[in-house]
Amino acid sequence: MSVKALDRQGRWRNKIVAFRVSPEENEHLNKLVKLSGLNKQDYLIHRVLKEEITVNYSPRVFKAFRNQINEFNELLKNAQPVDRATAEIIAYTIDLLQKFREE
Repeated sequence: MSVKALDRQGRWRNKIVAFRVSPEENEHLNKLVKLSGLNKQDYLIHRVLKEEITVNYSPRVFKAFRNQINEFNELLKNAQPVDRATAEIIAYTIDLLQKFREE
């Protein structure tokens, strides 16, 4: 049995919430999580509770930004149509970059 531990805010996190997603939804979620700089659990909790996500800029986050921008560049070069999920990722990336610029 694992040792009980408190999170950073001194809360016990001993309840499990699980749900299924499609492979496409999982990929989309993973991209959003990487861009946020949070772990998946914290990202999902913030989104479900409609709390603002504060990005912790780190080399890992900047690498995710770089990779995402390169992916957008390839889409534009190949003149591929942009689906709703990709458009959401583009908007989210631009929003995060604007927030970073303001800081």
